[in-house]
Amino acid sequence: MSVSRMASVHAVAPSHIDVFSPFDGRLVGRVPCLDATAVPALVARARAGCLESAAMPRHRRARILEDAARLVEADGAAFAALIVAEAGKTLRQAQKEVKRCVNTLKLSAEEARRNAGEVVPFDAYEGSESRQGWFSREPLGLIVAITPYNDPLNLVAHKLGPAIAGGNAVILKPSELAPLSALKLVDCLVQAGLGENVVVTATGGVELGKALVELREVRMISFTGGFATGESIARTAGLKKLAMDLGGNAPVLVLEDCDLTPTVESCVSGAFWAAGQNCIGTQRILVQRGLYTAFREQFVAQSKALRVGDPASLETDVGPMVTEQAARRTEQLVDEALGEGATLLCGHRRQGALYAPTVLEQVSHDSRLWLQEVFAPVVILEPFDTLDEAVALANAPEYSLHAGVFTRDLSTALKLARRIEAGGVMINDSSDYRFDAMPFGGFKYGSLGREGVRFAYEDMTQPKVVCINHLDAQ
Repeated sequence: MSVSRMASVHAVAPSHIDVFSPFDGRLVGRVPCLDATAVPALVARARAGCLESAAMPRHRRARILEDAARLVEADGAAFAALIVAEAGKTLRQAQKEVKRCVNTLKLSAEEARRNAGEVVPFDAYEGSESRQGWFSREPLGLIVAITPYNDPLNLVAHKLGPAIAGGNAVILKPSELAPLSALKLVDCLVQAGLGENVVVTATGGVELGKALVELREVRMISFTGGFATGESIARTAGLKKLAMDLGGNAPVLVLEDCDLTPTVESCVSGAFWAAGQNCIGTQRILVQRGLYTAFREQFVAQSKALRVGDPASLETDVGPMVTEQAARRTEQLVDEALGEGATLLCGHRRQGALYAPTVLEQVSHDSRLWLQEVFAPVVILEPFDTLDEAVALANAPEYSLHAGVFTRDLSTALKLARRIEAGGVMINDSSDYRFDAMPFGGFKYGSLGREGVRFAYEDMTQPKVVCINHLDAQ
């Protein structure tokens, strides 16, 4: 079904949202379409959930998260199939996302048990010898979590797991395009013993999101998505914590002394994983000039060899983009870059929402394709001569999540890691590597907070100091 047809269905039947397969347009599922009038009832439930969650002992929070992880793992095939159906990820990629979700929930359980606070050494300061105490990590209260379509299961787990571990309640608004995996995960949490009011799901459009963001009693908004929506949230949220994972435009630096074959393989994976719909996906590959021709030849050959098609097949490397509209936008951006003088090395073929892996060179540094996050299976190759030049090119965009460096010289790698402005620098790895326990977030414009279970948990809790003054010791 075309995007325009989907829009007309939504206009005629605003009481529900139809979820369609990006690959073949079939109806995958249907969820309620709530608007601002539903918010009071959602908040009433979440308010009760806040009391229930805060009163839950840590061992109970941990056990629920561990049991939910086991349920997800046991139903992994169904979860993977659902991700394929609603988000268009290939089956192999969906299976990996399910495993990561299990890990995220287990890490959250560990955080619930271990990260309770610390002893404060009051007697280390003159005048406080008679005092002793500690700080504990207490719940923030009500958190609104807004999640995207590109990792519809694990990015939800990255918000729900730490929030539950910290004793909070959550109103979860998953992507309208891919909400089904999120709802199934919440079902697993409830089956594992979580109260039905601790995570309240809210499916709907912009009006619902705006009403949730504006709520005075919300203590934190955790958002993963695009810059325009992030800016809108920041303008309207008021006095509450904001954690935002926004876009990237990842550079990868390939030095002449790297091991070429695994470097190319890693860069191809980094550029085209999840059809390029990946905020840390490799977008600009900067190759030292002496290696450029050899790298380009191998990279283009491997990109052409990728199999594009049905995401449900284990043989498929690149599935569809999330909508035909997204693929058309990508097509237009590439056409624009070609019109500005870029050279097409391969790809730039679209069939519905399928867009072939596309490689360009000689892209203008003033073009949108160079400056903005493309979020598509498109990558730019660019030669450089000096490391200073490479660092300047890498740091040019006003926002940055991850970067990559390929070299055999550890000293050079560490120097580059210090100079590159990014939330993470992967050495001899593509920019799209992420481990669920590591801090994850951006540098420069739009960077607010960090994900990664421990770091999100600490953002979602607040320290409370208890200090005992032993009066008889004075």
